[in-house]
Amino acid sequence: MPPKPRPVFDAVSVNGVTIDEADILTEAQNHPAENPGAALLSAARALAVRELLLQRAREIGIEPEHEKDAEGRAETDEDALVRMVIEREVDVPSASRDEAQRYYENNRHRFTSAPILEASHILIAADPADQETRDAARQTATRLAAAVIAEPATFASVALEYSSCPSGAQGGNLGQLTRGSTVPEFERALERMTPGETTANPIESRFGYHIVRLDRRVEGEELPFDYVADKIAGWLEASTWSKAVSQYIAILAAEAEITGIDLLSGEDGGE
Repeated sequence: MPPKPRPVFDAVSVNGVTIDEADILTEAQNHPAENPGAALLSAARALAVRELLLQRAREIGIEPEHEKDAEGRAETDEDALVRMVIEREVDVPSASRDEAQRYYENNRHRFTSAPILEASHILIAADPADQETRDAARQTATRLAAAVIAEPATFASVALEYSSCPSGAQGGNLGQLTRGSTVPEFERALERMTPGETTANPIESRFGYHIVRLDRRVEGEELPFDYVADKIAGWLEASTWSKAVSQYIAILAAEAEITGIDLLSGEDGGE
């Protein structure tokens, strides 16, 4: 008979209730991490916290009252109990207008409208599934980029002759662009550019390779407090809630008998 596999780590239990290793392995799929060990540790922690909250919910006599998600699916009994024990025992006050105002005054740079960009491009199209075509498109785009950087006045004529985008008929002019109005690769490149600059290295996207020129940039304007007050209050309340829940779990963990993992320090309890 082959030897029994060695456990991944020491048995994890909460007040005598063991967290099954198979459950930890399954839960680890929901915890992206740099390595499998870190994912397992995060999963074990999450399940131990869940068990701690379930025990507390039953201790104070909570009966599950199920809510439904946006797709109409009802919570499980355990999900309802976890939600309800936190709602009952963690009191988070609403953020006041004064608190939101202070946050706004200390972080004004965060509350501006998105800049408006005016840009032009030359698209050398290539099928994303055809690597040979993409290699050739990259070489063509690199050659054309060097040409229009050397002679900027030729950008429009090169766009008219070579670009696969309908904007080629307008010399590559795309007009005004706002955040989210173009592909992410294109947008990231524009955010790093200064007006008048053309990319020496073509930007790759699923459509092919883009030679991009930033023609104009209009910086965003500061948003008034009243416009962002509700959003700030939501951020503050979410931050306060997260800290309060962490403190609540720490109190429960300090009073519980937990093996295999340390919920207070965040380190596992194995050797």
